[in-house]
This record gives sequence, structure tokens and C-alpha cells, in this order.
Amino acid sequence: MHREGYAIVFSFLAASLVTSLMVWAGVPGIALKILLVLLWALTAFSVYFFRDPNRDIPQDPNAILSPADGKVIEISEAEEPEFFKTRSRKISIFLNVFNVHVNRCPVAGEVKFFRYQKGRFLRANLKEASFENEQTIIGILQGNRKLVFKQIAGLIARRIHCDLREGHNVTAGERMGIIKFGSRTDIFLPLDAELRIGIGDKVKGGESILGVFKDVS
Repeated sequence: MHREGYAIVFSFLAASLVTSLMVWAGVPGIALKILLVLLWALTAFSVYFFRDPNRDIPQDPNAILSPADGKVIEISEAEEPEFFKTRSRKISIFLNVFNVHVNRCPVAGEVKFFRYQKGRFLRANLKEASFENEQTIIGILQGNRKLVFKQIAGLIARRIHCDLREGHNVTAGERMGIIKFGSRTDIFLPLDAELRIGIGDKVKGGESILGVFKDVS
């Protein structure tokens, strides 16, 4: 389980145990029993949501890995003004509440750009969410290769946790943060990168290959 889930899980667990003791002690009321079922359900869901499974990380140095679990909802050519500062290939991945929400680094390299942006909480599957929602923007330099990816909050997700900052050296597939509840990640690749996925594909963070660099690092 990801460490960001400890406080939430243990809070629900403590409330569930206290309520269970009250029911066991004979405190009357149907509302108490309904609350008990709800609390145990929330405890179980929280454990499930904050799960952090190990992944088989591809060892191809040219591979660009998915930063998140989810469904590919957009592949387009877009301007990336923060780090690329030119047009690039944008891939958007939507995470529903049942996906693993631990995020991973798509490539190895040095974090050369980091910015946290306050914003709105539109539904994460809307195109406007890419630019208007609360998000972190991370730029990685690998030799002469650039890559940008974003953690984007959604309608339910109101908390983004990112371990990275400028100057950090990262490895491909390394855990780098989490977005709490339904959300989105965007990744910007060079236009000449060879794509390995299509719209509608299901991907796994740190394991699925989104594309391959074609230039020489």
C-alpha cells in the first residue's frame, strides 16, 4: 500500500472497530448497523485504492513507459509551452477510481523542470482538464531527449502528491507520486517517437510501453 493511504485506511479502520464494539455491546439502532457496514466497506475500498503492486519494468533504454494505469483517451499533436516549447505528441490517460493510482517515471533522466499549478477540478476525461485543472508538470532530460508528463486532478481527485523536484535523477518505472481518486495523466513525446499504443488501449504504469525514442541519446 502506498504511504499516502496509511492515514485514510487507519482512520476508517479505527472507526469501523469502534462501531463494531458498539454493535457487539448491544447499542440499539438500525442506523448504527448501517454505519458499520458503510465504514467496513470504505475501509476495504481504501485498502484496494491505495494498493501499490510491483511491476515488471521493461529494460529497453529507448522505451517510453506509461506514467499511470488507465485508459488512453487521446492521442494528438499539441503545443507544449513549458519544457518542450514546441509541438509534440500528446497522450492522455484517464484513471477511474478502480485503477492503481501510483504514478511512475516514464523514462530515466534528470528532472529539469517542475511546476505545481493550482486550478479547477473539471472531470478528468474532458480536454480542458489538461490545462485548467490542478496539476504538476514534470520535464525530464535524458541526453538530448526531452519528455514532459503531468499529474492532473479530476472531479473527485483533490490531492496530488509528487516526490520529484528539479535536480532529481530518476530511473524508468520508478515510483514518483500518487493522485488520490479519479484523475488523468498527460505525457508529451517528441513528434518522431514511434507510438506503440492506440486510443482505447488499457495501460499499466511503469510496465506498458507507450512509444519508443527514435533519435540517438
